[in-house]
Amino acid sequence: MDLSAFSLAGQTIMVTGANTGIGQGIALSIGQAGGRVIGVGRSSMDETTELMQAVDAPFVAVQADLGDSAASQSMLDATWAEHGPIDGLVNNAGIIRRADAIDFTEADWDAVMDVNLKSMFFLCQAFGRQALAAERGGRIVNVASMLSFQGGIRVASYTASKSGVLGITRLLANEWAARGINVNAIAPGYIETNNTEALRADPERSAAILGRIPAGRWGVPSDIGDAAVFLLSRASNYMHGATIAVDGGWLAR
Repeated sequence: MDLSAFSLAGQTIMVTGANTGIGQGIALSIGQAGGRVIGVGRSSMDETTELMQAVDAPFVAVQADLGDSAASQSMLDATWAEHGPIDGLVNNAGIIRRADAIDFTEADWDAVMDVNLKSMFFLCQAFGRQALAAERGGRIVNVASMLSFQGGIRVASYTASKSGVLGITRLLANEWAARGINVNAIAPGYIETNNTEALRADPERSAAILGRIPAGRWGVPSDIGDAAVFLLSRASNYMHGATIAVDGGWLAR
């Protein structure tokens, strides 16, 4: 039976930071498209487990500290051995630290870069090694940001890391496209998650943000999840090194 080009039936996808927010939305969209999700993170994924069960989608929770790149690589290798092969990797986990550039600490720089860029790259490397050795190809979707394109304020390490995500996505596509691994990224706009709750609760700030979004609304996690399904499916077979903005038109303004 021919499956839709957007189907993930029979696919196993690892999603980092799947416990809440965008990562949880990505996991749910993958499950609804027929895929099995391996959710990775430090925090409990009980809520995601329940949501996946509600849509009758298989879900495996894996605990890992993604601030440690060596541990991240070992986790992927061990998970591939136990639950694999893994068809796709979504690097969604990320953290942010805020301070004026003149006061920004080395600790806040390193913490963000370790999770958002260093572990992201080495997870890609571990996935690539496994997929290439198995000669089976695969899909990588990295989660970038509006700050992959813009400077932002008071988030020096976050901006640097997300600019790096865009660059590494292109580099890996250049190296692996001809070898059957598609590497692309999604740059989310303003999404309704725990991370943006304070912004949405501030009437002036929320109005200013909405005033710039042509779509006239905040995004929801499924907006990002459905874009991830596209990049993980054969519908995007000829896409390599792209970073898709899913932002309600924010960057077009």
